[in-house]
Amino acid sequence: MLRTADGRWKLLGLLLVCAGIGGLAAALVLLGNPGNMGLCGACFLRDTAGSLGLFASGSKYFRPEVAGIILGAFVWRVFRKDFVGRSGSHAASRFFFGVWMGIGALVFLGCPFRMLQRIGGGDVNAMIGAGGFLVGVGAGQLMERLGYSPGKTAPAPMPVGWMGPLIALILMALAVKDVLLGDESSVEHANPAWSLGIGLIVGAALALTGFCTVSAARQIFAGPRRMLIGALLIIGGYAAVMLTKQQFRLSMADQPIAHPDWLWNMLAMALVGLTGVLAGGCPVRQLVMAGEGNGDALMVVVGLLLGGAIAHNLYLVASSGGVPIEGKWAVGLGLLISSVYGIAMVRMKPPAADPGASNHAG
Repeated sequence: MLRTADGRWKLLGLLLVCAGIGGLAAALVLLGNPGNMGLCGACFLRDTAGSLGLFASGSKYFRPEVAGIILGAFVWRVFRKDFVGRSGSHAASRFFFGVWMGIGALVFLGCPFRMLQRIGGGDVNAMIGAGGFLVGVGAGQLMERLGYSPGKTAPAPMPVGWMGPLIALILMALAVKDVLLGDESSVEHANPAWSLGIGLIVGAALALTGFCTVSAARQIFAGPRRMLIGALLIIGGYAAVMLTKQQFRLSMADQPIAHPDWLWNMLAMALVGLTGVLAGGCPVRQLVMAGEGNGDALMVVVGLLLGGAIAHNLYLVASSGGVPIEGKWAVGLGLLISSVYGIAMVRMKPPAADPGASNHAG
């Protein structure tokens, strides 16, 4: 009985942390971040790609929240004394699907984590997009039941695990020294110190809870409901702050950084959901895992960053006016490629290991 009670108190604590994460995301909006975009993995990596000069026009600002989430997760794992380097599982495929995840998110105008914030702010377009996200995750989960697996990472030398935190530190150092390219006037943003500080707290909190929007969506179909309840509490925590500041508005029209094209909101998020399953997690979860020492997750993060740059260079990004035809073609192509890959992985058995082969690459 005591063990059951302890488990319930632990669950309650984790869920309250999720509500706090939603509140902190709302706080970043009030401090200057774009509307209903306190934290967004895909959008913030896109802005960081711009600050690195990877596209010519658009958002060009290094987001301290990105480094904060990675380093917050890293510090938490070091504090817990369970930081472990991991890698070695279909890294090229994860990178590839990171690119498509980034493209899909920018057609929807937000990653799944921002989708929760948009819902918390009353954006009906995001509620519609959530339906597509569930379809994409459900399709990926069906592939898993038929035999698909993104592969399991294995313990790797510790320097492999340091790569994500090290890159985050280098980017922060370049930003502090004004070496990193960027244009603060090109985007709305909170004070960098607040952005970094809240990012560190959220990164540690997400490492503590293991929260992932893809995992939350999975639990609608099967399994325990801990992540799903956590997602609802993130929405609730965000909405509570917005209501307090009278910035909650339930509507489809005139929502910040959103478009009302319901079909492409759904299809874009279906692509994000499917690629999230194929790559092993949503954009924000990939940032957290990169901070925890997962080299494969770092490859997804790099893919997301490159996907944001490609989306801008090829004019795929949606706007408040809707989705360009190039963006629609990209989403359709991404859904096709992702589906074919998943089905092919289900049908093909991995080759038998060569007993005489070396364990060392190249």
